[in-house]
Amino acid sequence: MRLHHVQVGCPRGGEDDARRFYGEGLGMVEVDKPPLLAGRGGCWFRSYADDRAGGRVVAAEIHVGVDVPATPGRRAHPALVVDHVQELEDIARRLRDLGFVVDTTERHTFPGYERFHAVDAAGNRVEVMAEAGAGRSGDR
Repeated sequence: MRLHHVQVGCPRGGEDDARRFYGEGLGMVEVDKPPLLAGRGGCWFRSYADDRAGGRVVAAEIHVGVDVPATPGRRAHPALVVDHVQELEDIARRLRDLGFVVDTTERHTFPGYERFHAVDAAGNRVEVMAEAGAGRSGDR
């Protein structure tokens, strides 16, 4: 079994805010929704990774769907893993620069990882994590 995607909600008209958070902030790529679903609103995002054969595979996919009324996931959340602690820090900085809340109070509470939690414009909680010590300045 594997995970195909996670869906979070946004209010009607919240797609541009989702693009700022998931696209600009997290660095995910927006992909077209299938034509049969496009009329529902929302937007979809993917991140890619290199596979062992040198090709690209989908590493994570988040679907932002329109909820009426919008009810953010405050405890339930997607957790995204990045390759390096420096990437974790870069994403946190980008999100803060875009005006999003980034909480690092639980930075060292998940054994083997460093992490932060952020809140998208619709109030959904998102966790971003990296293996502890991976890719620190001077480690390369």
